Amino acid sequence: MLKAVILIGGPQKGTRFRPLSFEVPKPLFPVAGVPMIQHHIEACAQVAGMQEILLIGFYQPDEPLTRFLEAAQQEFNLPIRYLQEFAPLGTGGGLYHFRDQILAGGPEAFFVLNADVCSDFPLSTMLEVHRHQPHPFLLLGTTANRTQSLNYGCIVENPQTHEVLHYVEKPSTFVSDIINCGIYLFSPEALKPLRDVFQRNQQDGQLEDSSGLWPGAGTIRLEQDVFSALAGQGQIYVHLTDGIWSQIKSAGSALYASRLYLSQYQLTHPERLAKHTPGGPRIRGNVYIHPTAKVAPSAVLGPNVSIGEGVTMGEGVRLRESIVLHGATLQAAASGSPPRCSY
Repeated sequence: MLKAVILIGGPQKGTRFRPLSFEVPKPLFPVAGVPMIQHHIEACAQVAGMQEILLIGFYQPDEPLTRFLEAAQQEFNLPIRYLQEFAPLGTGGGLYHFRDQILAGGPEAFFVLNADVCSDFPLSTMLEVHRHQPHPFLLLGTTANRTQSLNYGCIVENPQTHEVLHYVEKPSTFVSDIINCGIYLFSPEALKPLRDVFQRNQQDGQLEDSSGLWPGAGTIRLEQDVFSALAGQGQIYVHLTDGIWSQIKSAGSALYASRLYLSQYQLTHPERLAKHTPGGPRIRGNVYIHPTAKVAPSAVLGPNVSIGEGVTMGEGVRLRESIVLHGATLQAAASGSPPRCSY
């Protein structure tokens, strides 16, 4: 039995994504035609033995999120629940706070995925690696150039065993070209180090606050508090992937992720890609058009364009490298040069 946890954060995060996140929560922002976290859920649902998907974050459970979860449960025939944090608890605090829900039913392991990453999610391969050599923590890693690596968690591995020997989050100088993808597979034992961090936070807080109710005790950072502390102790291992991967931190990075996913659709979801038909708009490359969108026959779309729900596009519109959000209207002869998100 397996479970998956998707960390969706909260409205206090993702400020670089504004103003696009003002109308729709960032996890529901459409990337290649579907909400960002639907890519995660689809990948989790395809893993044999998956029994439940949990979303953990600090968003209010509003109508769009509720409707999305209800639709996703029906589509994937899996329990999908949202667990709301009482306060922002960091990348590890929510896992510890909701440990009982995660461990209910006795899963052999559980995936943990950050919502703001784009990937082909090689979860089944990670599971095979874990079952061959079980350890509390398995991290998905990829390679980056020396300059790019400074923006991510950097991993120094033993090339023979793939044990993580050293981990530094966003180092000031070059450490390694292997970076953390924000996609993990944890054994139930992985929650013990989180408990240790929580108890240490409590003790440290009580030294400063005689009430013993220090609210920061529940805030746990997986990267700094756990990975950095446990590296080199035989508990954390890395699986390297050469598949697609990127972070989604800004509008520009959403366009790049959309391009990657649209390319993946050639193999995974060819039905989502628009086809050039007589009397229809001209399609160049990979393009997604929502079924409710109205696109003039003289429009030219692509490559790498995603058209959202209820969009209206006038005669002679030219678009490439663009995401057009729901309800937008593009007047006749409008054109878009990369990169752009229209709303």
